Amino acid sequence: MILGCVVEIMLFINMANMIANMPFAALRAFEAVVRLSNFSAAAGELGVSQSAVSQHVKTLEEWLGQDLLLRGARKSEPTREGKRLARAISDGLGGISDVCVDLKDRTQADRTVVISCLPGFAFTWLFPRLLRFDLAYPLLSISIATDTGHEHFSGADVDVGIRYGVGDHPGLHVERLMAERLFPVCAPSLRDGSPGLRALPDLAHHTLLRDENLKHDGSSLTWEYWAREIGVSLPEPAGIRRFGQSNMVIQAAIESRGVALGREPLVVDALHDGKLVRPFPEIVRSPHSYWLVCRKSVLESAKVQDFMKWIREEAANQPEIPSYDA
Repeated sequence: MILGCVVEIMLFINMANMIANMPFAALRAFEAVVRLSNFSAAAGELGVSQSAVSQHVKTLEEWLGQDLLLRGARKSEPTREGKRLARAISDGLGGISDVCVDLKDRTQADRTVVISCLPGFAFTWLFPRLLRFDLAYPLLSISIATDTGHEHFSGADVDVGIRYGVGDHPGLHVERLMAERLFPVCAPSLRDGSPGLRALPDLAHHTLLRDENLKHDGSSLTWEYWAREIGVSLPEPAGIRRFGQSNMVIQAAIESRGVALGREPLVVDALHDGKLVRPFPEIVRSPHSYWLVCRKSVLESAKVQDFMKWIREEAANQPEIPSYDA
């Protein structure tokens, strides 16, 4: 038993010595010569001189005590032993390449935070703030996957979901990112033009912009919801235009296409930029909020912790709604 252990140790030592002394550069050069059948082509691929490739092959043959190539003026063919060695080198390099690609892909994945959220939230709130994330975390990158948010969040293909609603995601980590308030918004030219927009009855002369995607948990945050909350009845508008995404509703309002029901996080930047204004002072609180959702195990990830910290700070520092200017 002891003798067997000694033999195994000696074999391990011999193998280690063989690996340590193996002429790796010469093996690589030889494989290239056999694959390309030419010293000149091999030299071009390896970025060295033809004489350097020839010297590498000669060194390998002397190290093995075997002729490996039948050299010709235009083409070099491997001997039987040379074919066997070239095939082994090719297989080994292929395996090494596969492992390196896999490791590189894993490293890249470890540096990318995949976020799932509604398109409107991505375009109007998240995208404009991502430059600050890049500056704060230059070694990380963000990948955005947009969806309607109506399907159950599984976290199978993304790290963090930003969901809109009442936060009902059983079995997952759920935390409120920010609440929301609702109020009409329009372009300054629409408010100040003719006909103007200064009082609720003036809506009869304008187009209402409706977000058809605002249906969550059986409720719909419509113009009618806002009117009920402030205790008024909406006049019959001059027209109605419907959109399937909130960012399209906001863009239509900015372009004076009509009056939109503004959702605070999605319009607050445009209000501060002067692209939108509040024609009426009434504000109501939305029953829905924005939520960070993820699998509990993901919370242990350093990149997720960094993203969570950053987005919490961004939400906390979101500017207040500008004061109503009558």
